[in-house]
Amino acid sequence: MIRRGQRRTTDSGQEIGLPASPGLAPRTEQLRRLGLGDLAAAGVECPSTVACESIPAPYQHLEGKDYGNHDVADRPASQKVDYIVVHDTEGTWETTIKLVKDPTYVSWNYTIRSGDGHIAQHVPTKDVAWHAGNWYVNSKSVGIEHEGFLAQPDAWYTEEMYRTSARLVRYLAEKLRIPLDRQHILGHDNVPGTTPATIRGMHTDPGPYWDWAHYFELLGRPFYTSASLFSGMVTIAPDYTSNKPVYTGCAKPGEKCAPHGSGAVRLHTAPRADAPLVKDVGLRPDGSPSTTDVNDTGARASTGQQFAVADRQGGWTAIWYLGQKAWFEDPWWDPKAVGAHGKLVTPREGLTEIPVYGRAYPEAEAYPAGVPVQAVTPLPYKLLAGQAYVLGATSPSEYLWATTFEPAGHKVIRGEDVYYEIQFGHRVAFVKASDVRVRPSNW
Repeated sequence: MIRRGQRRTTDSGQEIGLPASPGLAPRTEQLRRLGLGDLAAAGVECPSTVACESIPAPYQHLEGKDYGNHDVADRPASQKVDYIVVHDTEGTWETTIKLVKDPTYVSWNYTIRSGDGHIAQHVPTKDVAWHAGNWYVNSKSVGIEHEGFLAQPDAWYTEEMYRTSARLVRYLAEKLRIPLDRQHILGHDNVPGTTPATIRGMHTDPGPYWDWAHYFELLGRPFYTSASLFSGMVTIAPDYTSNKPVYTGCAKPGEKCAPHGSGAVRLHTAPRADAPLVKDVGLRPDGSPSTTDVNDTGARASTGQQFAVADRQGGWTAIWYLGQKAWFEDPWWDPKAVGAHGKLVTPREGLTEIPVYGRAYPEAEAYPAGVPVQAVTPLPYKLLAGQAYVLGATSPSEYLWATTFEPAGHKVIRGEDVYYEIQFGHRVAFVKASDVRVRPSNW
């Protein structure tokens, strides 16, 4: 980045620039003197371009259901790692490190410090950390915590943290063969609930102020137009600096947050700014409306997420979202999305609706004796005939059965059922491949 130079507008509107220094070369002879010469010897999995230390999560046997705070495994030999989950800590570095050292608390793989981007690794990537609130996702992901609070982005979401995090994610994606896209690089707020009862308790970080566009530029995978304006599929891509939807609840419930750039767009039931927000029956089974609260994900689409186009009218675009049409303002002079192409899933012929799931678990017949069958419980949503959703990945049906953190007590159950990951709402979801047909977005 220093060799190429860089310019950026800060969240407060200031222009900053770094002149290009094309002849710059790193002084690698100083690495060992600084203790950075051999990160592998230091017991960490990090790129050589970052400062990284090991602060292990306790490996300690506990009595009861929560028998520890992570599982020793042998990934990717035991299970492929498909996701990297971006979290924020909702706490300071000191508090976070204290928590990860507590054997009775949950765990995650890495923490990144806000002020200087320093990284601590707590759980090896081969092992399963307990971080996502969804056991299927836990068993197939790496979790990275970022020091900070989602309602205070200027104070915590620093350039140092973005850049170091991007270096770490690029390194992990190459090491674990994870695609660098928003179907595989998830926010904690994109992880689905496992059953209807867990949806309301799912986390909402890193929130609407996390700059996914800048993050993916640093990852070397910027979001760009890949199809015409009239494509049947779009990538959400508002201009972060100028896109300032009103949020509430940053300081006090119901109180407006200070205006701030955001990578999210708000979704309405009709192509009007005064139309009600779309509803999320999982978050609010009583049918009450979504809100503008900074933690309310019920009517929100985020930068990099891709959706099938349901309609267009004037300067508005509708997408299929949680089983309904969801409209966002998208005028040609200030677009909030760009054309994209890819694959969509829709119910196969003869089905008027199909269930949607929060995990891709095997069918009952796949479980061996002694392993309790896990119910394949649908979420309280329906994918209806005539609707389409973007296919993110093909997911094998798997369940990691673990009753102790020692691998000898583990079994990975794999079934015949195959699932497709889709962008269903603000969170991803899964549908059975046997329930849908796949078609191109330009069909």
